[in-house]
Amino acid sequence: MHNTIFKLLFFSFFILIISNGCLKNEDPIPIDPRPQSVIDDSLIQNYLVKNSLTAIKHSSGLYYIIKTEGTGINPSLSNQVTVHYKGYLLTGSQFDGTTTTPVTFRLGGLIQGWQIGIPLIKKGGDIKLLLPSDLAYGQTGSGSIGPNQVLIFDIQLVNVY
Repeated sequence: MHNTIFKLLFFSFFILIISNGCLKNEDPIPIDPRPQSVIDDSLIQNYLVKNSLTAIKHSSGLYYIIKTEGTGINPSLSNQVTVHYKGYLLTGSQFDGTTTTPVTFRLGGLIQGWQIGIPLIKKGGDIKLLLPSDLAYGQTGSGSIGPNQVLIFDIQLVNVY
């Protein structure tokens, strides 16, 4: 009886090893060897072309489209800014934004892309920012925003304090 169980286990083990060798290995997902900044820039440029948009590239790497310049002073990092905004992924899905009530932030406490982009307009101005991942949430992401995500923001600067 023990001999039969041993033979059955040995045979099962042998079949398992043989069948495992017959399994087709999945090809690994190719890793893009380019630096993340180059990948992000390419993604932004493709988005602009696909959506027939013309943007200005800032020296920091962000792209922007000023819809309305606004009037008054440009905010600095020490200012409080009140904004209406919507944040999107490149797929078009919205991940954040205001509804009817604007929100107030200290500009110096926001992501780098906002710190660079919002001062390009004045009170009453509207801007679209296309942020490479390193000016947004970088390699770690945040909440529903994954690592290395290019982000798009439509921002209306309601007030500067």
